[in-house]
Amino acid sequence: MINLSVICAVIVNRFLIFLQFSLLFFVFQTCYAVDNSTITPTKAITDSQTLTSSGGVFKLGFFSPPNSTHRYVGIWYEFDPKQNIVWVANRDNPLKDSSGTLRIADDGNLVIVDGRGVLYWTTNVSGITAPKNSVAELLDTGNLEFRLLNESVWQSFDHPTHTFLPGMEIGGSTLTGKKLELTSWKSESDPSTGIFWLMLELLGDHPQLVVRRNGSNSRLWRSGPWNSIIFIGIAEMTYAQAFSLSEDNMYISFKDPNKMYPQFVLHHHGTFFGEQWDADLDNWYDFWSSQINNCDTYGTCGSFGSCNPSNLPICSCLIGFKPKFEDEWSEGNWSGGCVRNTQLECQDSGFGNPDTVDGFRKLESVKVPDNAIVSLLLISLLEDCKMICLRNCSCLAYSYDIGVGCMTWDENLVDIQQFTQRGADLYIRLAHSDIDPVLKNSTDPARKDNTDHGLSNNGIVIVIIAVLVGTLAIIICTYLFWKWLTKQRGNIAADLGNTHEETPDHPDQVKVFKFQELATATDNFTGANMLGQGGFGQVYKGMLFDGQEIAVKRLSKGSIQGLEEFKNEVMVISKVQHRNLVRLLGCCLEGDEKMLIYEYMPNKSLDAFLFDPTKQELLDWKKRFQIIEGISRGMLYLHRDSRMRVIHRDLKVSNILLDEDLNPKISDFGMARIFGGNEQQASTRRVVGTLGYMPPEYVLDGRFSEKSDVFSFGVLLLEVVSGRKTTSFHHLEQSLSLLGYAWQLWNESKMELLIDPAILHESTPLAEIFRCIQVGLLCVQECAVDRPTMSTTLSMLTSEITTLPAPKQPAFIERRVPMPLDSFAHSLGAASVNHLTMTQIEGR
Repeated sequence: MINLSVICAVIVNRFLIFLQFSLLFFVFQTCYAVDNSTITPTKAITDSQTLTSSGGVFKLGFFSPPNSTHRYVGIWYEFDPKQNIVWVANRDNPLKDSSGTLRIADDGNLVIVDGRGVLYWTTNVSGITAPKNSVAELLDTGNLEFRLLNESVWQSFDHPTHTFLPGMEIGGSTLTGKKLELTSWKSESDPSTGIFWLMLELLGDHPQLVVRRNGSNSRLWRSGPWNSIIFIGIAEMTYAQAFSLSEDNMYISFKDPNKMYPQFVLHHHGTFFGEQWDADLDNWYDFWSSQINNCDTYGTCGSFGSCNPSNLPICSCLIGFKPKFEDEWSEGNWSGGCVRNTQLECQDSGFGNPDTVDGFRKLESVKVPDNAIVSLLLISLLEDCKMICLRNCSCLAYSYDIGVGCMTWDENLVDIQQFTQRGADLYIRLAHSDIDPVLKNSTDPARKDNTDHGLSNNGIVIVIIAVLVGTLAIIICTYLFWKWLTKQRGNIAADLGNTHEETPDHPDQVKVFKFQELATATDNFTGANMLGQGGFGQVYKGMLFDGQEIAVKRLSKGSIQGLEEFKNEVMVISKVQHRNLVRLLGCCLEGDEKMLIYEYMPNKSLDAFLFDPTKQELLDWKKRFQIIEGISRGMLYLHRDSRMRVIHRDLKVSNILLDEDLNPKISDFGMARIFGGNEQQASTRRVVGTLGYMPPEYVLDGRFSEKSDVFSFGVLLLEVVSGRKTTSFHHLEQSLSLLGYAWQLWNESKMELLIDPAILHESTPLAEIFRCIQVGLLCVQECAVDRPTMSTTLSMLTSEITTLPAPKQPAFIERRVPMPLDSFAHSLGAASVNHLTMTQIEGR
């Protein structure tokens, strides 16, 4: 008879063994999942396996291109169903079958071998003394990093193939000779090294990107020189790169702060294009290309030819030049280029015969020619650049860009393209007889046409007719403009009426003042009563009949630019009320006059105290902290507590007014936007605001949100602590901005050096100031999602949140070239640098 106790013991024993194996299997699987981004001496991947980066962004594994059976090891985005490859290891030595393995070899290197152990690729790091400490890891940046004893000794980013990823660098070192370049695939089915190379030409401090054909000096495309903001030869640069420059290294790179997964690809046909992932379409879409039209191909029109994609034919000779081969030119073969009508006299304009001296003609908004010579002298004026060229008989043209400096050319002018925006003005040297008679005495001709204009009898008739037609057109346009302006004023008045109807519970309705009432209050807008001047007009102090002091913001007469801002400010500020927001008392819209009437702030704006050495000491730390807290409470009200959510978009020290007790009041809502209930972010083609205060996602892509105001608040906070303007570094020959300076001191634990000496004394609460600096750095982080909300910011400032996170690197921390304050406004066209806010009119 079977012993029941024995049977039970066996069953229990088997069950325990099963549990042990299950536990071991679970632990193995868990460890394997956690470590699926690395290769070690004990862990390899075969043809059927892949690595996945720790954040699940990239994958690495074996693949075959379309219409090919060859096997390669490559990297691609994990979410990309088409597996578009961004990097290839053994691109020039494919496996013929699926027996490949990627592993750590006995010598410690990462290698690709087939089933027979034949080597197809290796990291080829020499001097590895401890092979068992070798580790290869696929990072979330798409970089395959090879480490020894936790020290990186090799990375795929140093061996790029055809794709330029965020965080990668293209360029080289003038000392070591190291070069990082993209090379195209040979074809869609063959990732081996193709015939096209993308490189950064090291031309001093202002390099350019160039696409070349391998094995020759033939160029396919170039970007034009870098001016520390953009490549001036790219008319529509929609994705700005972050440029890095030092004495011995020069690299171009870009970042992806908003996780849009942009990348630049060098196609096997030679086109260099940018693409970005569209999650909704589950596919890539192109946002920029080096070959948008035929004019983008290098030297399409030959020497001294200009290419304009809007014209037919697209090529024409520069003024003062004619086709070298007339027959070929008329048949559309422009490679021969153009030659001068008249040889140069080449005399100094100061000493030569004025009837024979050479001169210049201006060609506006062009891609400047190749082979520019950038002057090593600190030339800051266009006229100085002109004299440098005029006194050099070899100089054929000159151009001046605020970021590059003076450029001259002593070789044939090649690869000129006419732009409709951006670019630079090119001054072409001509013989006296080839200068337009109408413009020959002008020092700054501004004609764009490519033909001479001798005035024959027929020409005089044409001019008379043109003048008559032009005069009639002006009369018609003036009438239509007057009608439009009248309609706009009517719309504003109607909107103001609607504002009153929509907000009957508002305690302070917007009063409509008469012009004469305001003229009397301001003593006819006398200069003695002018408080300051803003982007759209002047601000005057006035006193009403009842003794109330007011500030009158008077827009320039007939100003079209300020009309939308005027309407917007009335709409926004009439609906909000807070102790830290300036109060709008009324407006005036009479004739050509547009005026806003505010409560009077006797201490003007914060910058008048903060940056004035004679007044800084009036703002001790206690008062500065009260101002910081007041501004943050006002911004929190706009973002969260008012009846509608308002994004200010132009928060800066000059827009913070101070009352008689130095309490802060946020002003100037002309750029503000009202957000809907569920609206978190918006975008615009019109970038408005003040450079130095605008976040990167707004400057580069036109996207704004609450976090845009948070960034501006962070800059303002650092200015209040330091007593220095964010623009105070623009004239200095150093690489750091205010944000970069603060970041450097943070990393070096020297934050006390950032504090304004005017507030430093024995009783200064350094811990509180250090907390404010840390909060400021958290607000100016490059990625918008990393920045705190205004609610969190206020809680951190008031110590309701005791433990603060460590900030990440701010945006715009480096400035490579000393530039005048107005250079950024000149380059971007829709921004200001200090107290003026530039805009363009666009329907809201």
